[in-house]
Amino acid sequence: DHEDFETFIVDLPVFDSPQQLIERIRKIAEVHDVLRAKGFADIKGKPMRLLVQGVGSRIQHQFDRAWSAGEPRRGRLVVIGEKGLDQAAIRAIIAG
Repeated sequence: DHEDFETFIVDLPVFDSPQQLIERIRKIAEVHDVLRAKGFADIKGKPMRLLVQGVGSRIQHQFDRAWSAGEPRRGRLVVIGEKGLDQAAIRAIIAG
């Protein structure tokens, strides 16, 4: 039943490395019981965007494509979990 779940989007800051984001996604999965997270991020100094997909604390990532000319280099992460997620705390962890 989809009513038992909630979804929200987190705007991502620029990260210094892929690992910095991966560690934060793992933390929200463990601390806040996030079931799934997926999206893309801007990694400082990289011409391509980082695609991330996670189920629980298992996170996969890869650079998927170059940022298009004129496209804002703005990352976003969709977070899915059971109802009652502490969105403010999750956003704070991701923001660092």
